[in-house]
Amino acid sequence: MFICVFHIRFVRNDLFNIHLPIQINMETFGIYTLANDIVFDQLVALLNSIEANIGCDIPVCIIPFDNRLDRVKQEVSLRSNVSLFEDMSSIERWENFARRFASVHPEAIKTQHSHPRWYGGKLHRKFVAFDGPFEQFVFFDADSLAMKPITDIQEKLQTYDFVFDDWEHTKSRDKAALNIPLIEATGIFTEAEIQPLLHCSSFFGSKRGIFNTQELDALLNRIVEEGEAAWVNSQAWWDDAFLFNYMTLRSERSQFNFTLSSDKRHRSGNCANADPFVAIDNVLFNQEGLKPIHRIHYMGYASIDFTRLSKGEDVDIRFKDIFLHYRFLKQPLMRPAILKSPSFQSKANRFIKRVANKFSKFTTYFPV
Repeated sequence: MFICVFHIRFVRNDLFNIHLPIQINMETFGIYTLANDIVFDQLVALLNSIEANIGCDIPVCIIPFDNRLDRVKQEVSLRSNVSLFEDMSSIERWENFARRFASVHPEAIKTQHSHPRWYGGKLHRKFVAFDGPFEQFVFFDADSLAMKPITDIQEKLQTYDFVFDDWEHTKSRDKAALNIPLIEATGIFTEAEIQPLLHCSSFFGSKRGIFNTQELDALLNRIVEEGEAAWVNSQAWWDDAFLFNYMTLRSERSQFNFTLSSDKRHRSGNCANADPFVAIDNVLFNQEGLKPIHRIHYMGYASIDFTRLSKGEDVDIRFKDIFLHYRFLKQPLMRPAILKSPSFQSKANRFIKRVANKFSKFTTYFPV
């Protein structure tokens, strides 16, 4: 049986020196994700985990990665709290912003024939969240599962403009999202100021209206006319997280990162392929101290792996049982009873397809 639990948060009433329960305002706070039919199984698992661990009625808005949305639309029609983002002017504005950035970034220009094939500003569509219906929001990448209520994020958004929960700030200079030596040389920011502000884009809380048209135009002017595109590290200039770091740094708005909290109970991992977790009743906790985590992020795994897993293939994914639990939470009879290894023929066909794809990519960039 699937049971929906309604979560409340407590705020202090200083007049009476007591704590009163207050319901989350579902009309002003919501969740976004970015998806299409390719990540359908992951999307369903995420939506189910939100219902189970955050709440049934919190609105969720799916931002379309592209036009492959037949299965997504069908799923939306089955869920009263889920909608599809349809403001194409906002989507086009952010895609154009990403393309303008790419048109002037030194590494993008130098390697124009070896861009990631999927690049075209699609990942940057997630930033339409700043234009969307929710006054305050949390964004989840579709390859994530929600593990606990997000009332603590909503509370932080009363004080901060951006809320994160990741460890990007611990990366070395050469792997950081921003070119720290170059930025330091301008005299505008120091490394000590930049480093703790580094973050990812797979999970964050923020507010509507940040990066409005005027502000985005000002950023574009700095990027295009003043050469600040180079502030984004060349190693992965196409990564939406890298550009997002530039945007948040240049906005000079307040940030909070749970992994930098003075309260050790706030610091936990989130990566399925790296961090140790303990599962209790299909909810994951940080192994050290059993601290609750906001989400598990299945970064580093291909979407096809989750499609195959959902069809009963024994794919090498950490915490795959947790994924299957949420994927089939509302359809338990459809969950594969036994996971089987792929046949030799399947492996051979996949190998041939990979080789063909690589050859096609090579001939595209270097015509014979």
